[in-house]
Amino acid sequence: MQPHLKLEKGDISPYVIVCGDPDRAGKIAALCEGAKEIAFNREYRTFIGTYKGQKITITSHGVGSAGASICFEELIKIGARVIVRVGTCGTLQNDQEQGDHIIATGAVREDGVTPLLVPIGYPAISDAEVCLAIEKACIDLKAPYKRGIMLTSDCFYPGVLTSSLELYSKAGVPGVEMECSALFVIASLRGIRAGAIATIDGNPLKWDEGNYDPHGEKVTNGKARMLKIGLEAMAAMSAAGL
Repeated sequence: MQPHLKLEKGDISPYVIVCGDPDRAGKIAALCEGAKEIAFNREYRTFIGTYKGQKITITSHGVGSAGASICFEELIKIGARVIVRVGTCGTLQNDQEQGDHIIATGAVREDGVTPLLVPIGYPAISDAEVCLAIEKACIDLKAPYKRGIMLTSDCFYPGVLTSSLELYSKAGVPGVEMECSALFVIASLRGIRAGAIATIDGNPLKWDEGNYDPHGEKVTNGKARMLKIGLEAMAAMSAAGL
């Protein structure tokens, strides 16, 4: 029995969709057939259900890389083989709008967990086949998206130190979120596949201009579409035996 997820081997399918919000996990489960909640401890809420004939696990991991890394490690210990994160992000570019999506091909490791696991030169990259499955689902659903390296940062609200957001914006990084680098590094270290897609809820470089609306109509619609993208991609990978 895993101490945080409160699950053990045999409880889950190897195809797992993860998200930060326990309520979002419930919304993903509602899109599946015969979904049932099998565990809920702390921020970690898990459902199992069927989508297009494929058994899918859905687990919430909370906010930030530290708590999320616990979730990823324990999921892998009990049999996860493919993990796809569906979440929200801020855009660092001007060519995307609220409600659009970013498929993370990799991540800048500005988190606090992975430097304690492996040297900083070790890349945080997503699995190519998982990325392609997510991209196909975006294309099929006519979803606005772009691919790119995500900035993963453990800092949400700025402090007195200079933020790296402008630097990575100039470097062409499309977005910033809080968990991808932990997922990609842990997946690589443990020998499983992982990928991620995020819905843009604003631009942290323009928060002072009001460019942050996580509960607005555009973002709400984008998040709903993203949940279906995640399920479509995961069902296709499960059916293909990826």
